[in-house]
Amino acid sequence: MTDVFSLKVEELAGKIKDSQITSVELCKIYIDRINKFEKDVKAWAHFDKKLLLEKAAEADEHRNLGKPLGPLHGIPVAVKDIVGTLDMPTECGTPIRKGKSYSQNAEIVDLLISAGAIVMGKTATSELAFLGPPKTTNPHDYSRTPGGSSSGSAAAVASFMAPLAIGSQTGGSVIRPASYCGVVGYKPSYGLISRNGVLKTSEKLDHIGVFGRSVEDVALLAKILIKKDNYDTATVHYSSDEMLTETKKGPLFDPKFIFYKTDHWKLLGKKSREAFEYFIKSFKNNIEVFDTPSYFKDIHKYHQIIHETDLANNFSLYYKKYKKKLSMYMQDAISKGNKHSAKEYAEAIDFMKRSYESYKEVFEDYHGVLSPSSPGVALKGLKSTGTAEFNKVWSYLGTPCISLPILQGENNLPLGVQLIGAKYDDQRFLGVANWLEKECNN
Repeated sequence: MTDVFSLKVEELAGKIKDSQITSVELCKIYIDRINKFEKDVKAWAHFDKKLLLEKAAEADEHRNLGKPLGPLHGIPVAVKDIVGTLDMPTECGTPIRKGKSYSQNAEIVDLLISAGAIVMGKTATSELAFLGPPKTTNPHDYSRTPGGSSSGSAAAVASFMAPLAIGSQTGGSVIRPASYCGVVGYKPSYGLISRNGVLKTSEKLDHIGVFGRSVEDVALLAKILIKKDNYDTATVHYSSDEMLTETKKGPLFDPKFIFYKTDHWKLLGKKSREAFEYFIKSFKNNIEVFDTPSYFKDIHKYHQIIHETDLANNFSLYYKKYKKKLSMYMQDAISKGNKHSAKEYAEAIDFMKRSYESYKEVFEDYHGVLSPSSPGVALKGLKSTGTAEFNKVWSYLGTPCISLPILQGENNLPLGVQLIGAKYDDQRFLGVANWLEKECNN
């Protein structure tokens, strides 16, 4: 039997296409992993083994009949439980939605199906994609958090219970779990992937993101999901046809980076700081260490104003009718959101464009910005999913960012390096990320 865990997803799809492995056989391998590890990791909000095997059998029948195959034909993909699915519940990590489904598939689910992929199940999320943690644990140490809010998506890929997963990020909900769990997490530029049919927490800050085991894996999945959608007015026209090809090509010459230690550098543990210092030293010809721009402090403040105001607006009904079923995290955020003025909110939105105009000048001389993906390794305990100090700026600015699992911190736990690019330069950006991944793994 093929060692599926050592293959890139493109290779795996090729083996299905060439009849070297069936989709049913592949899904059974992942079911065995789930049977073995799910009781400890708790990555899944909904998983139906029978339904998965039925879909896999349909995919095999489709191929046997000689019908055209999509780039992810027969490949199972895990989906965060805030993404609407017709044939599975979408509970969004809250008892308020227990057993409830959406009336239609999210746009990205239909795009997955069109590419031949199989939605294998729904992964655990923090309450309403905010801070109230699910039961999910970190596959590297069950006593630690996997991060959030895309907890189950990162943990499922890290524990080889899924080859690919979809998550979302409003603050740091893709990049931080990727760092804590030791997988690749990619948040594309704002507006590249539709959020139609996905739980809305913040119109201006919500991004769909993806998890995989390599840069090439996330590039392949993103390529399929990037599409203009008239039902999500934030989406833009963007040609992603060559995304995987350009990712493999990489930069034309050795890239130059800025490394921001940021004002939150002191949050990192001693061993984590040493790992980053060694990383910077190893790439001394490529990296210059800079002070964080002064206006980043304002971004943290403005991000919070937008996020809390939008939570208050989007979940006002839950707050009125089911307040006692909401966590204190959510109750507190909504309470604060109700107090922000229209003037504060307008200033926070206006500053987005102005601050990005200042920030984008960086890319006239550099290929990308580097920083820690998270404030150190995964935290002990499951009562918090960690904080987003190293991520909020990029969610606010809408820039592409990716966490690469190339370092180790305390207790030899994974530690991600975050690469940030210019808005809508995702194709070239992923090529640079692929170069960095390969350089570190050589």
